[in-house]
Amino acid sequence: MGHFRVYTISDVLARFKRLQGHDVLHPMGWDSFGLPAENAAIERGIDPATWTDSNIANMKSQLQAMNTSFDWDREIRTCDPDFFKHTQQLFLLLYRKGLAYQSEALVNYDPVDKTVLANEQVDSNGFSWRSGAKVERQLRKQWFLRITAFKEALLNDLDFLSRDDRWPAQVISMQKNWLGRSQGARITFGLTQKQQSNSNKSVQVFTTRPDTLHGVQYLALSTSHPLVEILAQQQPALQAFIASVPSLPADSKAGFLLSGITASNPLSEASNPGKHEPEIPVFVAPYVLNYGEKAVMGVPGHDSRDLAFWRANCRDKDVWRVVEPAGPARDGDMDAVPITHAFENTGVLASTCGDYAGLPSDEASKRILSDLGDLAGESETWKIRDWLISRQRYWGTPIPVIHCPECGPQPVPMDQLPVALPTMVRDSSSGVVGEIDQEWLNTECPACGRQATRETDTMDTFMDSSWYSMRFTDPKNKHWLLSKKAANLYLPVDIYVGGVEHAILHLLYARFISKVLTATKAWPAGCEETNRGEPFRQVISQGMVHGKTFTDPQTGRFLKPEELDLENPLDPKIIATGETPNISWEKMSKSKHNGVDPISCVSKYGADVTRAHMLFQAPVSQVLEWDEERIVGIERWFLRIWRELPKPQEAAAFETARFIKRESEPHPHRKKVKHADDWAAIESYFNGSMKKGNDWFTDHELKIWLQVQKTIKSVTASLSDTFALNTVISDLMELSNALIVPTRYRPKWQLEYQAWSVFLRLLAPIAPAFAEECWERVHALCKSVATPKISIFDECWPEEDGTLQRLLNRGQTCSVQENGKFRFAVDIERPPEGLHEASDLQGLKIWAIEQIKRTEPGRKFLEGKVFDAMHVARKGKTVNFVSRKAPAVEDRPGRDDAWA
Repeated sequence: MGHFRVYTISDVLARFKRLQGHDVLHPMGWDSFGLPAENAAIERGIDPATWTDSNIANMKSQLQAMNTSFDWDREIRTCDPDFFKHTQQLFLLLYRKGLAYQSEALVNYDPVDKTVLANEQVDSNGFSWRSGAKVERQLRKQWFLRITAFKEALLNDLDFLSRDDRWPAQVISMQKNWLGRSQGARITFGLTQKQQSNSNKSVQVFTTRPDTLHGVQYLALSTSHPLVEILAQQQPALQAFIASVPSLPADSKAGFLLSGITASNPLSEASNPGKHEPEIPVFVAPYVLNYGEKAVMGVPGHDSRDLAFWRANCRDKDVWRVVEPAGPARDGDMDAVPITHAFENTGVLASTCGDYAGLPSDEASKRILSDLGDLAGESETWKIRDWLISRQRYWGTPIPVIHCPECGPQPVPMDQLPVALPTMVRDSSSGVVGEIDQEWLNTECPACGRQATRETDTMDTFMDSSWYSMRFTDPKNKHWLLSKKAANLYLPVDIYVGGVEHAILHLLYARFISKVLTATKAWPAGCEETNRGEPFRQVISQGMVHGKTFTDPQTGRFLKPEELDLENPLDPKIIATGETPNISWEKMSKSKHNGVDPISCVSKYGADVTRAHMLFQAPVSQVLEWDEERIVGIERWFLRIWRELPKPQEAAAFETARFIKRESEPHPHRKKVKHADDWAAIESYFNGSMKKGNDWFTDHELKIWLQVQKTIKSVTASLSDTFALNTVISDLMELSNALIVPTRYRPKWQLEYQAWSVFLRLLAPIAPAFAEECWERVHALCKSVATPKISIFDECWPEEDGTLQRLLNRGQTCSVQENGKFRFAVDIERPPEGLHEASDLQGLKIWAIEQIKRTEPGRKFLEGKVFDAMHVARKGKTVNFVSRKAPAVEDRPGRDDAWA
């Protein structure tokens, strides 16, 4: 259902833009390489290509059943050699620009899928995002893309993308955090090794808080720090600790104390440094990341993570606090106070900090860095690492490199692309290309002609998805990724619809590749200030679809539908025990048995009912809790509209007949105006009538047309700006309620036809087939009379006719009664927005009597009269003055609450 939701959203917007007259490119393709297809094929003993082809055929039939309007002429598949030839061209472009390289590195290895993962594909707890396996750290030679060369542009242009809320704030924030620029300082700590008296080793750390240097109580090194790697060869215990790290939980506070090694605080060189730890212990800690300096200074008094590590490894030792809150609440010697939590804010340095005592954090940081001289300096770090694209699997784009013992790695010549995959051996469970086909593996070096071997790694599938949006603009190009003409014509993508789970992976990589292609002039217009090499102008992040999930209250086991008695949906029972299961809404998955086949809903209710229900249930950006029991509401709404269609059909027939008769009768004062067709002329005449004002239409008819104009405005805004597609459905429901009225309230044929015409065109993007059928039925009796109506999608999107403000400001007729008997009627203004009986009855009474007093009949009626009560109904359209039988006015005693 998640796919159904995202494709419905994009289809609604595409149809809307087409009705507005835009030339819309709404393509579809298949991101068809990857582990899921390969693993499924291995389980079934078939080639991944065969499995992939069958799945594409099945999915395509589902998309077509959803009434989507994709441009199938531009269909692409990333596993097609005609596509991945150009992915290989892209890799070679990056290679020649120095942006693709091979390097030995400590990488994330998935032992279940037997492949390396990028950092972005490992969750915060150290598990594979795909298989769920605990990721292992291994040293391997891998291929990387130098995304860090574009880190400044990737970060700075996020401000450009956030203008006018074009990109969701959550996505912008996630990318900023992943890029992770930090401004701070590098500080050098000297090391002393007891067994090496002449040792001059040191450790550099990066910190954003130099003001807390007095509070450093330990140093922590990563498991891949150069010093740790040397010591591990000498100390079996350290080697064993490092080996145990992959099995530790992600939030582990384990540490290994390097005995015989201590660090000295660089502040000890200052003239009056104040109190600080004279000998700082050094630990190896898994929480220290394996990049940057691979070392951190531990300040338990001012960092919660450091405090937790200190408690776990040095629980009997005090915690020092060296920065106090600014202001009168300062304690002075705060290190004497038992520390229960870290004070992580800035403030002023404590009295124990020597010459720096009392200085604000910012000023203290500057003074400390200045005083440390060569031992410290301002610095900047980034969290982002180069993009690891190597995958040790078969079903992916082969990396076009040949390894020669003499010449080293050599790029495959462009005229030899694509480097195709060998046919996979059916009984092979190996995922490595070279183990499948030795004939494919062995080849000649393109530089020297000697025996060489092909690169056996394939590319990460995000390499394919990083640029396929560009390929849609020129899918038949056999020579290059896309032509400059196509790039300038179509790019950037105007609207991208996708889940927030792609915020870092797909969107960040796509931005990187787009900026590379812009820099190499593959997309000349990308350099313009309005583009900045960004691939997507606007991003809509839709929420996930959650399904109703049943679990056993005793064991917590997820229950299958066949294990449940759902005869009464409000009171489900477990068949085996008769107990009531626990019910929750969770992300749809096979393991939770809560998935829903969208085609089953389409078969049962129809594609348009399913589409409308999907959109109506939740705002686009929020989680959708799929509840099929509620779909009946949309189904009844459609049936109600269908039953009402004979009325607009009759109105259309009479209106066209009247128009033809009118046109055939000569009139000396009628000015002939040329129109595109009969229907355009009918609409023009109607607009002319509407602009003439209240004389042509009743109050009820004007109320209907007001609702039409308000709906045009709100639906257009929802589809153009806010993308609040759920309110589109509710607005259309409100309009249909205004149109479906008893026969005695039916509006004139002119207005009835035009109102229904607007309604159906507004409905068309949401329910294309249903709207088309309704459109055909409404115009069924007019084919032989006027210009035939072909398709609702050949029409124009309704636009406001300029009457909205006038209709909002128009007056209303007020019926004035005395003791329930009609006296007269006057025209008054409409009450201000929000003023009605339910909101402010007293205010409405005051407003109504002032309006009546302004009229001549009202002044005469009220002159000299005092009433006991006044009743206002229908927003001031009925006013009843009530008085008891009483003596003449001059003899009646006055009343404070009387109305006069």
